[in-house]
Amino acid sequence: MGLYERILVPTDGSDGVERAIQHAVDLAVDHGATLHALYVVNSASYAGMPMESSWEGIDDMLRADAEDAVSMVEAVADDFDVPVETAILDGSPSKEIVRYAESEGCDLVVMGTHGRGGIDRLLLGSVAEKVVRSSSVPVLTVRVDG
Repeated sequence: MGLYERILVPTDGSDGVERAIQHAVDLAVDHGATLHALYVVNSASYAGMPMESSWEGIDDMLRADAEDAVSMVEAVADDFDVPVETAILDGSPSKEIVRYAESEGCDLVVMGTHGRGGIDRLLLGSVAEKVVRSSSVPVLTVRVDG
């Protein structure tokens, strides 16, 4: 039995996230761990849209993106015979990642970060930074843009 039994890898399906996924898979292999692939649908990102917009169409599109993102984790993990549990949640990404990691007894969170600094970080915020600051579970960040 390794140091880690349950490793959470949040994914947003963006370019470069494969690097963080591969790192999580490698750790899972080394420690005999199960991966937890999590996608959080950021419902706040479309909450300000006009009511006449097709909510159903937007929700379907977001759910499809979520399924694709967690499927990517499953595909990489499958190549290494690493078991994967998947979850798709709604809410604030940083809050849901922390809540999931703590409630599911995860030993480690491995997540990508884009390494933004300065004004970009101030304006855009950083999900990874918020998770690092608020999680009781250790967080390993993997730079995905370089």
